[in-house]
Amino acid sequence: MSFALEFIRILAIALQIAIIARVVLSWVNLSPSNPLVIIIYGITEPMLKPIRRILPDTGRLDFSPIIVIIVVMIAQWAINAIIMAFAQSGPV
Repeated sequence: MSFALEFIRILAIALQIAIIARVVLSWVNLSPSNPLVIIIYGITEPMLKPIRRILPDTGRLDFSPIIVIIVVMIAQWAINAIIMAFAQSGPV
Protein backbone atom coordinates (compact mmCIF):
# COMPACT_ATOMS: atom_id res chain seq x y z
CA MET A 1 0.00 0.00 0.00
CA SER A 2 2.88 2.37 0.59
CA PHE A 3 3.57 2.43 -3.17
CA ALA A 4 0.03 3.64 -3.85
CA LEU A 5 0.23 6.27 -1.12
CA GLU A 6 3.61 7.48 -2.35
CA PHE A 7 2.38 7.57 -5.96
CA ILE A 8 -0.65 9.68 -4.99
CA ARG A 9 1.58 12.02 -2.96
CA ILE A 10 4.06 12.51 -5.82
CA LEU A 11 1.26 13.02 -8.35
CA ALA A 12 -0.38 15.67 -6.14
CA ILE A 13 2.93 17.47 -5.66
CA ALA A 14 3.63 17.40 -9.41
CA LEU A 15 0.20 18.86 -10.16
CA GLN A 16 0.68 21.60 -7.58
CA ILE A 17 4.10 22.46 -9.01
CA ALA A 18 2.64 22.60 -12.52
CA ILE A 19 -0.12 24.96 -11.36
CA ILE A 20 2.36 27.22 -9.56
CA ALA A 21 4.56 27.21 -12.67
CA ARG A 22 1.50 28.22 -14.69
CA VAL A 23 0.91 31.18 -12.37
CA VAL A 24 4.55 32.25 -12.65
CA LEU A 25 4.41 31.89 -16.45
CA SER A 26 1.41 34.21 -16.52
CA TRP A 27 3.61 36.94 -15.01
CA VAL A 28 6.44 36.37 -17.50
CA ASN A 29 5.95 37.23 -21.15
CA LEU A 30 6.98 33.98 -22.84
CA SER A 31 5.94 33.04 -26.34
CA PRO A 32 2.92 30.70 -26.49
CA SER A 33 4.97 28.51 -28.84
CA ASN A 34 7.66 27.97 -26.19
CA PRO A 35 7.83 24.21 -25.42
CA LEU A 36 7.76 24.84 -21.66
CA VAL A 37 4.61 26.94 -21.98
CA ILE A 38 2.95 24.31 -24.17
CA ILE A 39 3.72 21.53 -21.66
CA ILE A 40 2.61 23.48 -18.58
CA TYR A 41 -0.57 24.73 -20.26
CA GLY A 42 -1.31 21.23 -21.54
CA ILE A 43 -1.08 19.81 -18.03
CA THR A 44 -2.96 22.56 -16.20
CA GLU A 45 -5.61 23.86 -18.60
CA PRO A 46 -7.89 20.78 -18.32
CA MET A 47 -8.08 21.40 -14.56
CA LEU A 48 -8.30 25.21 -14.61
CA LYS A 49 -10.78 25.74 -17.45
CA PRO A 50 -13.86 24.19 -15.75
CA ILE A 51 -13.16 26.17 -12.57
CA ARG A 52 -12.86 29.42 -14.54
CA ARG A 53 -16.31 28.79 -16.04
CA ILE A 54 -17.81 28.43 -12.55
CA LEU A 55 -16.04 31.36 -10.83
CA PRO A 56 -17.31 34.89 -11.41
CA ASP A 57 -15.10 37.23 -13.45
CA THR A 58 -12.76 39.13 -11.12
CA GLY A 59 -10.90 41.10 -13.74
CA ARG A 60 -7.20 40.40 -13.86
CA LEU A 61 -7.19 38.16 -10.78
CA ASP A 62 -7.57 34.45 -11.50
CA PHE A 63 -8.54 32.45 -8.43
CA SER A 64 -8.85 29.14 -10.30
CA PRO A 65 -5.28 27.98 -9.48
CA ILE A 66 -5.99 28.36 -5.76
CA ILE A 67 -9.24 26.41 -6.07
CA VAL A 68 -7.57 23.63 -8.08
CA ILE A 69 -4.71 23.31 -5.58
CA ILE A 70 -7.25 23.00 -2.74
CA VAL A 71 -9.23 20.39 -4.71
CA VAL A 72 -6.03 18.42 -5.42
CA MET A 73 -5.16 18.48 -1.71
CA ILE A 74 -8.67 17.32 -0.72
CA ALA A 75 -8.61 14.58 -3.37
CA GLN A 76 -5.20 13.42 -2.14
CA TRP A 77 -6.47 13.26 1.43
CA ALA A 78 -9.63 11.36 0.41
CA ILE A 79 -7.80 8.84 -1.77
CA ASN A 80 -5.23 8.26 0.97
CA ALA A 81 -8.03 7.67 3.49
CA ILE A 82 -9.71 5.16 1.15
CA ILE A 83 -6.44 3.31 0.54
CA MET A 84 -5.69 3.20 4.27
CA ALA A 85 -9.20 1.93 5.02
CA PHE A 86 -8.79 -0.89 2.52
CA ALA A 87 -5.34 -1.70 3.88
CA GLN A 88 -6.60 -1.92 7.46
CA SER A 89 -9.62 -4.06 6.58
CA GLY A 90 -7.33 -6.92 5.64
CA PRO A 91 -7.81 -9.57 2.96
CA VAL A 92 -11.32 -10.43 1.93
